[in-house]
Amino acid sequence: MTSLLLAASNPQSPDAFADGAVLALFVVVPLIAAGLCTFLPWAKIRNLLALLIPAFGLATSGWLLVRFGGEESVIADNVGNFVGGVAIPLVADTLSALMIFTTALVALAANWFALVVGEMRARFYPALVLMLLGGAWGAILTADLFNLFVFIEVMLMPSFGLVAMTGTWGRLAAARTFIVVNLVTSLLLVAGVVMTYAVVGTTNLAALAGAAGPRGEAGFADGIHGTQWQLVVALGMVLLALSVKAGVTPTHTWLPRAYPFTSPAVMALFSGLHTKVAVYGILRVYMTVFEGDARYAWAILVIMVLGMFIGGFAGLSENTIRGVLAYQMVNGIPYMLIPLAFLTARPTLVLGAGLFYMLHHMVIAASLIMAGGAIEETYGHGRLRPLHGLMRRDPFVAAVFAVGALAIVGFPPFSGLWGKLALVFGIAEDGSWKAWLAIGTIILTSIGALLSMIYVWREIFWGRPMNRNEADPDLRIKPKYVFPSAAMAVVSVVIFFAAGPIFSVTNRAAEDLIDTTEYVSTVFDANQSDELVGGPGPIGQVLDPGPSGLAHVPGADEPQGVSEVADRDADAADNATTDNAGDQEGAR
Repeated sequence: MTSLLLAASNPQSPDAFADGAVLALFVVVPLIAAGLCTFLPWAKIRNLLALLIPAFGLATSGWLLVRFGGEESVIADNVGNFVGGVAIPLVADTLSALMIFTTALVALAANWFALVVGEMRARFYPALVLMLLGGAWGAILTADLFNLFVFIEVMLMPSFGLVAMTGTWGRLAAARTFIVVNLVTSLLLVAGVVMTYAVVGTTNLAALAGAAGPRGEAGFADGIHGTQWQLVVALGMVLLALSVKAGVTPTHTWLPRAYPFTSPAVMALFSGLHTKVAVYGILRVYMTVFEGDARYAWAILVIMVLGMFIGGFAGLSENTIRGVLAYQMVNGIPYMLIPLAFLTARPTLVLGAGLFYMLHHMVIAASLIMAGGAIEETYGHGRLRPLHGLMRRDPFVAAVFAVGALAIVGFPPFSGLWGKLALVFGIAEDGSWKAWLAIGTIILTSIGALLSMIYVWREIFWGRPMNRNEADPDLRIKPKYVFPSAAMAVVSVVIFFAAGPIFSVTNRAAEDLIDTTEYVSTVFDANQSDELVGGPGPIGQVLDPGPSGLAHVPGADEPQGVSEVADRDADAADNATTDNAGDQEGAR
């Protein structure tokens, strides 16, 4: 109680509050809109809200990205206007703004598709989608592990309804798989969060910065009674739970058994929100708390290589369009996380490449899923064998699918090329034979992705046209069914030609991950924690105050920004030593 009273007596400045208060809107606005959609009797207004809220996210996150292009790179809001360590922190930097922008884009396209195919006729579809969106944006913005768990649960509650909404037996079975897996992983996640609190007395990411990495080996600050290995075990449970939710191999097996049996609009939504929010959580926790610890590089590399091979080639055994695409989702996750195994040479380059690839994959996976969904909605199924000859029958959807297929493999002029090339260049900077193992895997599994796309193209689009016994001669895919997918395909081309400016954004986001100094200082003021508990402690930094980032990883090159922080701190220490010596001389 005393700590809370002290916190209330030292609120944030009005300017800081005004800057950060916009962050709460990313959570509040979708949830309020979801509540309205639950009770509004007018379908047109419900559908309009389902489109306007993602558009709001696009506009507001775009404003944040422009703002972060200047001197300011992090803004935060301690909800309740308390000091850091007591309040619930919402934090935005370049990475979180980029994630909100891309998830909003995917949600807008998926809701557009749901509207044109008639899926939004379901009474509660808009409300469930908006609740999912509010949970996703909250998970991206939070700087607290417990609140990360809470927002993920907010995402899951509407997702259970979305998976089973149509009531078909296949979708009910998929809902059962989805529910069981996510309930178990949620239990694992909250257990890891509780253990983290038991070990160090806080779940605030800023307070935990560096505690599980090389800096934490020297011991924790006064008042922290746990040990580093206990913290590593607890956070390992958190990372494992997030890996299951992301579909990281070998915990991926549930994803191809659940996602293809949802509706196409829901699968497109889940591909851009559920899996990528989990990937974002892995990146944020590992880079903030472990600070890119190179001791785990081999384990990460082995897991990612395995995931690339399984995702790249396992789709050849599927017999539906979206079954093949589900394995391309599994194949894409390692490209986003393999940079964590190569942080000792050019961390900004390799992490920026991984983030660029994630942006590309969110866009193009949604495009392919919706293109396959247009076929399903028209012909009643997405099985490969009964369908053939659609290139002549429906050339529009064939062209859009071809763009998506070329993009996901990595052909120009589509976005996948730059993502994979930048990854190869960044990994090659490592210079070791494990780098060549990773590069060889990227090349081979890209061939696997190509074979998977050829497999779908050969079965669905090539061959003789279907006769009247196989499909109504007048049946064609409506162009409006293909427009959302085509729009995302156009975005992929735009990303290809705007790669330079986009790489500058992803590299800036990578720098925010690498050097967490400003993230920590914005979320958590060490002087305020001293007022709370008389020094760093349970409501305070787990480590003694100091610079953070990859400068503390043995063998790592200093990323841009870290050396300046270290120099500034060294100068401050020298000045303090000189002042103390002068004071002592004067006393004598």
